[in-house]
Amino acid sequence: MKRTTRFVSLLGAAAAVTGAALAVGPGASADPAAHPHPVALASAAVSQKPTVVLVHGAWADASGWTPVAEKLQKDGYTVKAPPNPLRGLTSDAQYIAAYLKQIQGPIILVGHSYGGAVITDAAVGNPNVKALVYIAAFAPAEGDSLAGLNSKPVAHPIPPVPAQPSTYPKPDGGTGTELTIDPAKYGDVFLDNELPASEAQALAAEQRPLSLDSVNERSGTPAWASVPSWYMVAKQDHAIAPDLERFMAARAHAHTVEVNGPHLIMFTNPRPVTALIERTATATAR
Repeated sequence: MKRTTRFVSLLGAAAAVTGAALAVGPGASADPAAHPHPVALASAAVSQKPTVVLVHGAWADASGWTPVAEKLQKDGYTVKAPPNPLRGLTSDAQYIAAYLKQIQGPIILVGHSYGGAVITDAAVGNPNVKALVYIAAFAPAEGDSLAGLNSKPVAHPIPPVPAQPSTYPKPDGGTGTELTIDPAKYGDVFLDNELPASEAQALAAEQRPLSLDSVNERSGTPAWASVPSWYMVAKQDHAIAPDLERFMAARAHAHTVEVNGPHLIMFTNPRPVTALIERTATATAR
């Protein structure tokens, strides 16, 4: 909506409220709450929009959501993009669940890639989460692991993700294994080579590794069994097979769209991703 149109709408609201106030006869309540100011009415309308929480996946960080976050904020949404620890599915879901509990009002919870598995567990039991949105993401059922899902036969399989293992110290004193995408192949796997090589190389350098625990741990009761869900299949995905995405979306009874784009589709194609999130917010508004 253009700024002029919005201003005219506010003037119309002001005139309507003023007329109603003048029409009230003697003895009517003078309580401001009974006749709220038009600006207050406009603010209340804005505050009814849900908070959109964007959860990133493996081999990325929250900055991958920047193009989508900018568009959502421009359209009046409160946006939060917390860091996903990437240390283990159970602990990551607990972290995001605790984060969600500190948000007041309705939430649209969005997950990309591994972030989809995290939101599937994190949203369970939170009545403020009105919808789940999966963007080229894992949507596990109870008992699923990412390793198990990736090994599921599909009609059009993709090559294994070229992940390089390394070690890291665990808090309990043990040694864990974490995985990083081969930087030389990052542009193909995540971006289908849609960005200039220099940008792909920068994203490869900035990627955050995924603990092997996150790949092997099994998911709990899925939130999509009780919360409405939407799903975007990235048709040129080289990290999660598009056929696997379709399977998970159908199993979750998600409202599904398919878009031409790579795995990091919210970075390369932010417009349809934003549109799906906003359509979800509208569909679940109360």
